[in-house]
Amino acid sequence: MAFAPMGPEASFFEVLDQHRASLLATLRRGVAGVGEPAGGGTHLASRFEDSVGLQMVSHCTTRKIKSDSPKSVKNFALILKILSMIYKLVQSNTYATKRDIYYTDSQLFGNQTVVDNLINDISCMLKVSRRCLHILSTSKGLIAGNLRYIKEDGTKVSCSCATAVAVPSNIQGIRNLITDAKFLLIVEKDATFQRLLDDNFCSKISPCIMVTGKGVPDLNTRLLVKKLWDTFHIPIFTLVDADPHGIEIMCIYKYGSMSMSFEAHNLTVPAIRWLGLLPSDIKRLNIPKDTLIPLTKRDQMKLDSILKRPYVTCQPFWRKEMEIMADSKMKAEIQALTFLSSDYLSRVYLPNKLKFGGWI
Repeated sequence: MAFAPMGPEASFFEVLDQHRASLLATLRRGVAGVGEPAGGGTHLASRFEDSVGLQMVSHCTTRKIKSDSPKSVKNFALILKILSMIYKLVQSNTYATKRDIYYTDSQLFGNQTVVDNLINDISCMLKVSRRCLHILSTSKGLIAGNLRYIKEDGTKVSCSCATAVAVPSNIQGIRNLITDAKFLLIVEKDATFQRLLDDNFCSKISPCIMVTGKGVPDLNTRLLVKKLWDTFHIPIFTLVDADPHGIEIMCIYKYGSMSMSFEAHNLTVPAIRWLGLLPSDIKRLNIPKDTLIPLTKRDQMKLDSILKRPYVTCQPFWRKEMEIMADSKMKAEIQALTFLSSDYLSRVYLPNKLKFGGWI
């Protein structure tokens, strides 16, 4: 039986037909199995392209999950269960969150992480986005500033400079985006984001949009940043702590992550620039030493790992900043700027950076 649907769901049915044919052929030979990326979808083979970021290689190593193997029979059954749920979602043109899927049989799945990893594996195996699987993620990110849009259900959203709204759970469904913003500012931490709102930063500076993923960004926040870039092509800056964790978060927005490298084209924005907090700013602004924090062993390992990544060779100024951090063996949070003055970040630091081009 073949499927011939119209619209974005066609890609799901097409690849499902191909995998079903392969599975049936395997069953005729007496062994059932499905292929998934080696490492359970979390350690994919990837390559770096400056215009895209981290991409999964086309011929990466795969592993077999077999129905007749005691070691993998449960994973095989769970993949088929989730595939059957996806099939029903696509056929009925409805959507579910990963949390919804977990609670259909929480005892069977065990924990949410199992569901998350299996969905990533299925998406990677079929080479389609989660959108095509009709699976949505719950958003944790926030957005504020000069932006208006219409959600898939027709709800009109008007963001403001005073309060934030949640990032939509269905980014592909939003339409009629309108803005006068001159730039987009990605803020690492929610506390910093809220402080900028309290200081009325968006109104005092040129019209802008602010987004936070509240730490490591979820899929929807990354999709939103990508959609805003594709729609408006305005400059995008990041404001992160001057520590390895903050740099890692910035790299996820800009270049992507290994675990989602198969969807890099939909997620990465290589045009993103590092606005602050730069390690060189610590000395330049004479930030008090007692506000700095020594790098832990884990920090140093993370920093060494980032310095070895292929995209750092394309960013000599980034490398220089990270080497400054490595040599000083110190890190600083954005909040360290409050020791200069309570509103230094919004009143002095960011306006001067934006006015005089203090980004890399």
